[in-house]
Amino acid sequence: MKTLEQYLSVSEEVSEALTHGRPVVALESTIISHGFQYPENLECARLCEKNIRDCGAVPATIAILGGKVKVGLSDEEIIYLAETRDIPKCSRRDAAPLLAAGKDGATTVAATMLFAGLAGVKVFATGGIGGVHRRGNETFDISADLQELAKTDVAVVCAGAKSILDIPLTREYLETLGVTVLGFCSDDFPGFYTRASGAKVDYRLDTPAQIAKVLKVKADLGLGGGMLITNPIPQEDEMDPAFIAAKIEDSLAMAQALGIKGKAVTPFLLEKLHTGTGGKSVAANKALVWNNARLAAKIALELSKL
Repeated sequence: MKTLEQYLSVSEEVSEALTHGRPVVALESTIISHGFQYPENLECARLCEKNIRDCGAVPATIAILGGKVKVGLSDEEIIYLAETRDIPKCSRRDAAPLLAAGKDGATTVAATMLFAGLAGVKVFATGGIGGVHRRGNETFDISADLQELAKTDVAVVCAGAKSILDIPLTREYLETLGVTVLGFCSDDFPGFYTRASGAKVDYRLDTPAQIAKVLKVKADLGLGGGMLITNPIPQEDEMDPAFIAAKIEDSLAMAQALGIKGKAVTPFLLEKLHTGTGGKSVAANKALVWNNARLAAKIALELSKL
């Protein structure tokens, strides 16, 4: 019978850091394979890792490559993900089939949380989580990210839920699942491209050390599940709320008219926003991802001291 270690390959750098209690930050790979076009995806991935290193932590980008879960990718592997456009998305439901077939997979938020947890990485930086889609109360189109947050003990740093989603319903669903939402230096739940969405966080904390202490207490109590840490896009990179809201509505109407559903919706909408905003949405997306990587590294560093 195969053991977990035969499916999970942790890089020497990440393994050594975990062994010695040094800070490690997980990163997803869907943002590389599906989030941006080449070479912007490569630039984004490399700068995420650099920002984490500059803050004193070790980056652990995660993907399935050749039927192995890789935790901590080489630059060559990141280049491969950036240049290869047909790598399937891998959520929790896809993990076993892809591994059994010896295939590749770009990990979503849910799968990255899953594999980070298996490897012992406690902090994960992403752009925005998935959530309840608009009209989700009718379609039940709800991202697996939310259920993963309820069950997997990894803290996720993000700029809120993607603004193409129904954020009030997403907040309600997180509350139902018992997922604590911490806001970094803000009482507002961010709107991804904007600093506020109209929804609120559960608790505001103003330093990485305060956030790390909450994570430590949660671990000491043996409470299962993850925690969501929202980090608003930097003010200088925020998009005009009315402008981006109008572009989102246009893109949603187009998706509905074309009958686009399920996991095809998000990449379609993001691409339409890219073209509809003249690339401004991509610039904002990159800025918020790098911002989240820095905060996650600082939280991981403070957590390693406790």
